[in-house]
Amino acid sequence: MTDTADASPKDFIRTRIADDVAAGRWGGRVVTRFPPEPNGHLHIGHAKSICLNFGVANEFGGVCNLRFDDTNPSAEDEAYVRSIAEDVRWLGFDWSDREFYASDYYERLYEYAVELIRRGKAYVCDLDAESIRTYRGTLTEPGKPSPWCERSIDENLDLFERMRAGEFDPGARVLRARIDMASSVLSMRDPVLYRIQKSTHHRTGDAWCIYPMYDFAHCLSDAIEGVTHSLCTLEFADHRPLYDWVLAELDIAEPPEQIEFARLNVSHTVMSKRSLRRLVEDGHVDGWDDPRMPTLAGLRRRGVPAAAVVKFCEGVGIAKRDNTVGLAQLEAAVRDELNRTADRYMAVLRPLKVVIENYPEGEVEELEAVNNPEDPAAGTRRVPFSRELYIERDDFMEDPPRKFFRLAPGREVRLRYAYFIRCTDVVRDAAGEIVELRCQYDPATKGGDAPDGRKVKATLHWVSAARSVATEVRLYAPLFEDVEPRVDPDNIGAGLSPASLETLADCRVEPALATVTPDAAVQFERLGYFCADPDGSPERPVFNRTVTLRDAWAKVRGRDGK
Repeated sequence: MTDTADASPKDFIRTRIADDVAAGRWGGRVVTRFPPEPNGHLHIGHAKSICLNFGVANEFGGVCNLRFDDTNPSAEDEAYVRSIAEDVRWLGFDWSDREFYASDYYERLYEYAVELIRRGKAYVCDLDAESIRTYRGTLTEPGKPSPWCERSIDENLDLFERMRAGEFDPGARVLRARIDMASSVLSMRDPVLYRIQKSTHHRTGDAWCIYPMYDFAHCLSDAIEGVTHSLCTLEFADHRPLYDWVLAELDIAEPPEQIEFARLNVSHTVMSKRSLRRLVEDGHVDGWDDPRMPTLAGLRRRGVPAAAVVKFCEGVGIAKRDNTVGLAQLEAAVRDELNRTADRYMAVLRPLKVVIENYPEGEVEELEAVNNPEDPAAGTRRVPFSRELYIERDDFMEDPPRKFFRLAPGREVRLRYAYFIRCTDVVRDAAGEIVELRCQYDPATKGGDAPDGRKVKATLHWVSAARSVATEVRLYAPLFEDVEPRVDPDNIGAGLSPASLETLADCRVEPALATVTPDAAVQFERLGYFCADPDGSPERPVFNRTVTLRDAWAKVRGRDGK
């Protein structure tokens, strides 16, 4: 056991595990598992479970398995398996040689089902799915027994073997547990354990035409792997009686203990796989890795560091009651990480041309710029300066209000790492739009203050017109307008924000940014954190905004009360 396990536990799950270890349960072992179904991509909610399962295993000197609960071949795909493994590795976790699949145990699960039949605890039922739901009853009314629940053990064994042999069509028969149709827990009213499904499995091919239900396979897979603590989100609490019943009826020695915790909900976000799939299939987003998606692939493409996701999950903590965490909390974790690690560059998103009339034509000067003031080891870079520059259009106003301190006619400002400039003239096009500013610079102010002591109230970022690189920049905002979206998966587009993506096609960036790799996060000074997108090229890079420098949309949400 690590020293961490001896410290005060951080939450009720760690307290429970610490008590179990102290009591010598399972011989003091701790084995957890992260058990995704390979029927979609992982999202930020799964990250909480990943961090918890791998985290407690590490803290208590145990191990965590990666197990794919692949019991529904019609919805599963090998591509999802690969993406899930990639996401878990991206978060920084390793399962060594402990990668398992429920399909690894299909023969054993079948034998367990046969054993339940022999013990009179399971039977083959001919009711169709709708009739099974009708017979189950409601929360206030007990169910009624299936007409087929009294079949003999020999008949059930024969029918179940013939189900496996492919003799019956899908839906014709199922295997059900014989428990209690009057139970107050709906999941205990003779639940289905096996169904016929003639679909090709991504691992076993066509070897099987009956597949175990998740609730049956999951608990037994845990037991087969020697899992001690089966950590699940709250929606599985109603399934725990069935989890325990299956293990008890099969006399599983040292059965795992299921413990539920609150799932992670993030504001302006949906976590339902069905809803996320509809977003992709209906074309509302550009694939599972669209940077607006809450998938780990989407967060990664947006430039969110894995360390920030882990920090966020740890900060949210483990609770027993569901709640919604503000998106601002995730963004804050991202900013904290990127402020420490991201190099700074200059980029102009809405360019306005500046001509410095007293700077020599054709001359290009290389100025020294700091890469990251938070990391002295990051060093410096050279930034080209020339007679013609671009600044942000928002950094100039012809008739500024009193508290506007940036560039205006007759006003002087500092250019970052460069000189003081003063605006002397404004050039307009035929339509009257400002297209160019004429300025003068002070050569004596290179890289610092004026020798005569005069001060300026603003420092602007800029890029050289001749040496900058044209680029596209994508500005992302929350995908859903509502803090807690209530969406209809069949009409999911109704809740989407029209402002979730703004594409700026005529931006300019420092030449050094042309070769930034997609996995590198950078700060555009004064603008936010960005990362290069795979869509771009050195000739025309594309950048995604990861997060603003501050919670820029708080007032829109009304969270600051102003």
